[in-house]
Amino acid sequence: MSEALEQNLKLITEKGQILALDGILHGIEKEGLRTDAQGAISQTDHPASLGSALTHSHITTDYSEALLEFITPAFSESSAALQFLQELHCYAYQHLGDEELWAASMPCQIAGEDAIQIARFGSSNVGRLKYIYRIGLEHRYGKMMQAIAGIHYNFSLPETLWPVLRELQGSQENLQAFRSAGYFKLIRNFRRSSWLLLYLFGASPALSSSFMLGRDHDLQQWDEDTLYRPYATSLRMSDLGYSNKAQSGLNICFNHLDSYITTLTQAINTPYPAYQKLGVKTDQGYKQLNSNVLQIENEYYSDIRPKRVALSGEKPVHALRERGVEYIEVRNTDINPLLPLGIDQQQADFLDAFLVTCLLSDPTDVNSHECDLVNRNNGLVVNRGREPGLTLTRNDQQITVPEWGKLILSDIHKTAAVLDQVSGDSRYSDAVSAQQLKLDDPHLTPSAQILDRMKASGLGYQAFVLQQSRKHRDTILSSGLTAEQQQYLEKLSVSSAEEQRQIELSDSLDFDTYLANYLAQ
Repeated sequence: MSEALEQNLKLITEKGQILALDGILHGIEKEGLRTDAQGAISQTDHPASLGSALTHSHITTDYSEALLEFITPAFSESSAALQFLQELHCYAYQHLGDEELWAASMPCQIAGEDAIQIARFGSSNVGRLKYIYRIGLEHRYGKMMQAIAGIHYNFSLPETLWPVLRELQGSQENLQAFRSAGYFKLIRNFRRSSWLLLYLFGASPALSSSFMLGRDHDLQQWDEDTLYRPYATSLRMSDLGYSNKAQSGLNICFNHLDSYITTLTQAINTPYPAYQKLGVKTDQGYKQLNSNVLQIENEYYSDIRPKRVALSGEKPVHALRERGVEYIEVRNTDINPLLPLGIDQQQADFLDAFLVTCLLSDPTDVNSHECDLVNRNNGLVVNRGREPGLTLTRNDQQITVPEWGKLILSDIHKTAAVLDQVSGDSRYSDAVSAQQLKLDDPHLTPSAQILDRMKASGLGYQAFVLQQSRKHRDTILSSGLTAEQQQYLEKLSVSSAEEQRQIELSDSLDFDTYLANYLAQ
């Protein structure tokens, strides 16, 4: 990565274009299970006082009725996104009664799949589509996997940066094509180095034994209710979490926008025998939206996605094709149960420096061999990342985790120094230096800290996370809301409910026709 990075940073600084990096946009999406006071998954409906899960712009549900999702706007300062996220938590707590928000990625103890209620979004066509998509996920992968929660970090470079980079690099592409190509270069380099994020920030080394009920596994027993791997960093991102046989054979290409759209569209339109056998619609209703490998684009599980805000009723892949990449979504971030929000400012600052480094580094494509190595390295790190002497494969050579990590951090330090000039402080360099300590001492990683605290407290996974959930609830509620933000969120809850009602009243097509039209785009 170093040569291309140094050249680009030199061009930016020597040409006096550092301020082109000012104005990076950040948004955060965070999921979290609602539980009852004892830490069992909630059996109640999405609180009506939080507004409509279909139309509320900041508070919705993901797969399950109990799986809340908070969505911040995009802010030029990550601190503002984190503050807004805290305010959403605070507002939600005001309306949850004695319920808790589970403070970890891997779910609480769940008696069985029948305890997981699929999210409902009302009677409109769009609401029914969202519900049936989730029915399809149940039939394809089971409900338990859909109870996992995570944090998505949305990131976009300033629009002023792209013409500067295009001129500095002597590109003749139109600006939209150049921007999309830049984001895909970022994605390629992210995938090469994303194992480091899993090591540094992975926070799911243990899980409830109920998650593996009826499934074969080789996890170790912590206690009667807890399973773990002693050196794991992120079991959420392992084959215990987001994985499935149908998608294992997909060859989604992240090298360029055209190849990404082509391979993803192929998966959306390719029938899968097991899903054909399941059927789409029976006398009991829809079982899935279609019988293809992917029902829709969002079904593809990946640790990073190119994104573009779609128009109403527009498919994401169509938005990308027409208007190019607008931002990227980092999806491999665990909820850290040691932090009130599951993520903090230092982690956000490091992610910014990491992602800018990916943008300005090695422009080469990822071939199929390297792609296999990327998957292998990630698999080793999520399951054994803190294991002494563990080696990964870099340029077909074996290298230890600390050795490779330090090489990557050396590059990120160079980017951080430039970002510090933009921000007028040292917070980016400080964030990188803090990660170096985790490479020097694996016991400082969140995954190790969680196991250490469980051991010191004598608690298993369920009791430990419930304890943390209660603690974070008290911390966040004590921060309170400004009168202005309280009023804003209260008004939004009311207006979102009315917006859902108007959508339901305005539907003019029967659902079968609506679905056929949507899938035909």
